[in-house]
Amino acid sequence: MGRINTKLFLEDYEVDVNIGIHDFEKKGPQRILINIEIVILEEDIGNDDAISNVLDYDFLRIEISKLTTARRFNLQETLCRSILDIIKNQPSVKKVIVRTKKPDVYPDCKGVGVEMEYNA
Repeated sequence: MGRINTKLFLEDYEVDVNIGIHDFEKKGPQRILINIEIVILEEDIGNDDAISNVLDYDFLRIEISKLTTARRFNLQETLCRSILDIIKNQPSVKKVIVRTKKPDVYPDCKGVGVEMEYNA
């Protein structure tokens, strides 16, 4: 018998983060776009239509906001890994993909970023 996976996502969550290694990046926060995909087994969700059975989107936004305001990051890799670590430890999470992008750092491209994936 097959199983059903449910994919949750947070798309283009925009936060201002103190991040970067270049002098021009150290002058203040810069805009970061965060995209997250989370796979949860359907059987772990339940059928009673209760928020307590799923990973709450508010949890994602609140935890990312706390993380990004609590410290300065040199690298997107460190930020991406920190977000991944928060999510992968939540119950029922089978897979997480986290992408971060700096859309304003270079004038000649739409952005530069990092993607990390975790599989349970």
